[in-house]
Amino acid sequence: MAQRRLRLGMVGGGQGAFIGAVHRIAARLDDRFELVAGALSSDPQRAQASAAEAGIARSYADWREMAGAEAAREDGIDAVAIVTPNHLHAPVATAFLEAGIHVVCDKPLAISLAEGEALAKLTREKNRLFALTHTYSGYPMVRYARELIDSGELGDLRVVQVEYAQDWLAEPIERSGTNKQAGWRTDPALAGPAGCLGDIGTHAYQLVAFVTGVTPSALAAEVHTFVPGRRIDDHVQAMLRYANGARGMLWASQVASGAENALRLRVYGTKANVAFDQEQPNELVFTPLGGSAERLTRGRVKSAIAAHATRVPAGHPEGYLEAFAQLYKDAALQIEALDAGRAPPAESLLLTTVEDGVAGLRFIEAMLASSAADGQWRAIGGA
Repeated sequence: MAQRRLRLGMVGGGQGAFIGAVHRIAARLDDRFELVAGALSSDPQRAQASAAEAGIARSYADWREMAGAEAAREDGIDAVAIVTPNHLHAPVATAFLEAGIHVVCDKPLAISLAEGEALAKLTREKNRLFALTHTYSGYPMVRYARELIDSGELGDLRVVQVEYAQDWLAEPIERSGTNKQAGWRTDPALAGPAGCLGDIGTHAYQLVAFVTGVTPSALAAEVHTFVPGRRIDDHVQAMLRYANGARGMLWASQVASGAENALRLRVYGTKANVAFDQEQPNELVFTPLGGSAERLTRGRVKSAIAAHATRVPAGHPEGYLEAFAQLYKDAALQIEALDAGRAPPAESLLLTTVEDGVAGLRFIEAMLASSAADGQWRAIGGA
């Protein structure tokens, strides 16, 4: 029997947007979704032109209208992808959850912890899937690192070090009026109170939590803006404390000259350490205490978890788009299970959820509070 492709809608992601195109490619890569509806822009003409360009049959100028209309159709969408600026994540997700439609949302989950907690509550009440697109958790070798730690190969956790460095905001390009991404990502009315912190700091925080399986209980942070006149942070750093006595450091910057997309993680235990570099995503370095470094490669490790997220033979590189597609593949598996009233397959359960998004918002809240108190230690709620 042929597998039905799930019907997907999209809010945001029209002409000039970066992440919308990424979502569209990722959703289609494994042939699990068909993009059939969209409210790609608040401007009706731009929405229609964007939909035609993307081959989307049903175009809406308003996401509220789209939620109601699609819920009423026999062939309405099964899920919606939300790829708007941050301030719309919660309102749009709420409308579609209320309509009984599954949600795939870009991060951060919302612009406040209260919004995020309300979304989590509504998701549970409606028994819908809420997937948050923390892309880097889709890499096979990131999932294998998690498996190594979970199986005890590193021993007890001692030290974590994570950094995410970019340079695309090293200059005040938001003032040029030509870079749409820079414009809204540096506007607190659209991005929320966290700039670099919400954009890539949450990625670094989530990667550590995903791989180690634990979150810090407290942090001491500095949230800083280097570019004069910028209204939102472009650099953050923090020390982390864990309940078991482990310690960590997190650094994220969008003004690190010469850096492209340098997301790097190192985890040290009592028996070994593991290191991952997002710019070399098909590799993982495992080094036992007193031993030699082992270069582990995607396609060669014996792991069902890694194999589930692998598409091509060893030596053929997989990257960012495939990792993003993995989130959609896992979302499809979970949506099918939820709609059929059965438990989702175990291999799909590494998908980032609304609860993970709430944890990210607690991290943001603690970072901002600590920085405002000149770096004093602050507990991370819910940790």
